[in-house]
Amino acid sequence: MTLPDPRPDLETTRSLWIGTYAGGGGAGIYPLSRTGSVGAPHLNARNASFGTYSSRFDLHYLVDEQDDGALGVHRRTALDWVRLAHVPVGGAAPCHVALDRTQSCVAVANYASGSVSLFRLDPASGLPIGQPTVHANDGSGPDPERQQTPHAHWVGFGLDNRLLYVADLGTDEVLAFAFDAEQQTLGTPHTAFKSISGSGPRHLLFHEQHPQSAYLVCELNSTLLALDVQGHDLKRRASVSTLPANWHGANIVAHIGTNAAGDRLYVSNRGHDSIAVFALNEGSDPTLLQHIASGGASPRFFMVLEEEHRMLVVHERDQRVTMLDILPDGTLAPTGFAVHVPGAAFAFIA
Repeated sequence: MTLPDPRPDLETTRSLWIGTYAGGGGAGIYPLSRTGSVGAPHLNARNASFGTYSSRFDLHYLVDEQDDGALGVHRRTALDWVRLAHVPVGGAAPCHVALDRTQSCVAVANYASGSVSLFRLDPASGLPIGQPTVHANDGSGPDPERQQTPHAHWVGFGLDNRLLYVADLGTDEVLAFAFDAEQQTLGTPHTAFKSISGSGPRHLLFHEQHPQSAYLVCELNSTLLALDVQGHDLKRRASVSTLPANWHGANIVAHIGTNAAGDRLYVSNRGHDSIAVFALNEGSDPTLLQHIASGGASPRFFMVLEEEHRMLVVHERDQRVTMLDILPDGTLAPTGFAVHVPGAAFAFIA
């Protein structure tokens, strides 16, 4: 099976890349060609479990998720990848990274230490300047295995770039920091949202087409929450399960994403090993449309390839990358495509 060109409007050297965990056998980032073959790994980006791209600087910021965590800054050239910086984040196991709307700062969520790090970026080079500002959360939750301490699992900036949000799986809350893009500073955090005890907030999505709404997936109780954005706070409006009503096995939620039209949400279930598809009504509330097998075990991450009407799904447990078709109504269909990538954790385009 031939994969679609992920960016047909750009040079044909653009391709899909798979970030991997060294503990799962990964040796760096792997190219996935349009013919579906997996190339040799590039060794200068290890444990790249998440990343973000700066169009301002043409740089990729990839976390290095290990105990003495770091952030790698990389540029892809015509011949190879070049690592321009590899800087300590001041926290353990960085698992998520985000740029502010001006691309003047980059923030990192550190899972094991329950902290968030903010780097200022050099306006000429895009490289981190000096030491990061680090804020460590405190608290815990009722789950004795997953919530003994804080676990920052997602970080991102609000649509107006005035707040930095952090989803903390360990304390069942979303924190918000006042953010000054000009001064590149953070204010004192406050709890913007407190979720159900033991729910484990994992990823938050601010929706461009629904700016007064946000969507939070909770890993430990497999729920999708629709939230109202009210100033500095988030208020719960609706809650739906990410699982079929008649299914009662073990499950943890992973990733959330949307389509460009803004009328579909996608959530990955690990355990049920599916993608749940939700429709958004005029009031921005989600309604379940479909569950479809993701094609592997433990779908940790997926990426919507909008122009190609495809979804790429990365499975951590069986180290498999699969592809689903996106149908005209936004539901999904299998393609039969699957390839093995050792330590597979994340996918991106470069």
